[in-house]
Amino acid sequence: MLPWSRLLRPLTALLLTAAVALFPAVTATAAPAADARPSSGWNDFTCKPSAAHPRPVVLVHGTFGNSVDNWLGLAPYLTNRGYCVFSLDYGQLPGVPLFHGLGPVEKSAEQLAAYVDKVLTATGAAETDLVGHSQGGMMPRYYLRFLGGADKVNALVGIAPSNHGTTLSGLTRLLPHFPGVEDLLNEHTPALADQVVGSDVLTELNAGGDTVPGVRYTVLATKYDEVVTPYRSQFLDGPGVRNVLLQDLCPLDLSEHLAIGLFDRIAFHEVTNALDPAHATPTTCASVFG
Repeated sequence: MLPWSRLLRPLTALLLTAAVALFPAVTATAAPAADARPSSGWNDFTCKPSAAHPRPVVLVHGTFGNSVDNWLGLAPYLTNRGYCVFSLDYGQLPGVPLFHGLGPVEKSAEQLAAYVDKVLTATGAAETDLVGHSQGGMMPRYYLRFLGGADKVNALVGIAPSNHGTTLSGLTRLLPHFPGVEDLLNEHTPALADQVVGSDVLTELNAGGDTVPGVRYTVLATKYDEVVTPYRSQFLDGPGVRNVLLQDLCPLDLSEHLAIGLFDRIAFHEVTNALDPAHATPTTCASVFG
């Protein structure tokens, strides 16, 4: 029989490899600090929503993401179309700069709740719309269900969200056989443990149904997702839900988990449709030029 340490090392390496796949694209230089984010349009707290787009949009990054890097594509796309756009950092761990979304989901939802209140106060709007990538598409559901968010949110758009957890292509099924790794995740990266299929957080979140009344839900998924697996686990059931597989709109779209949130303009076009369904236009492969 192989020594325990020899079994543990490859599994740990595989988990870390999968976790790295959640990182947002980082430029060749260091990622910009939070106070270096754009001040015009995006995170401009003097922005007042227009009659055409009366709700501010709050962008919620994914695991290992931050308020800047995760949204270098979508934030300008939305501001250029007249939206007031804001993004927050959440789930910070002590001594870990730039890479956030690592803290417990419940605590991150509390941070989101405080940030939404800040945005609504600054803009004077009654409600906001939320757009989140990966954990950022799932964690807001905790805010909606347990922290009063349903009264302050009109729509939630999840881009490759971990709504029902992930198997990491089957890898998480091995965790019960390697308690050392499971303990490591729980202690040092609670958000990763919270997103494993069957976690206590997901069990609580999804008990009694996927949705809450009064909120419109859109899920955008790609069949090439290698991080939140199986990809259909991202979809929600319930009233007010629209589940979208990008390849049904454009078979040529090869985006995987990162690309769908970072620069996939097919997904971006569907985000705008979800934010303003009264003026939605068909999403096709040609939408990359829109």
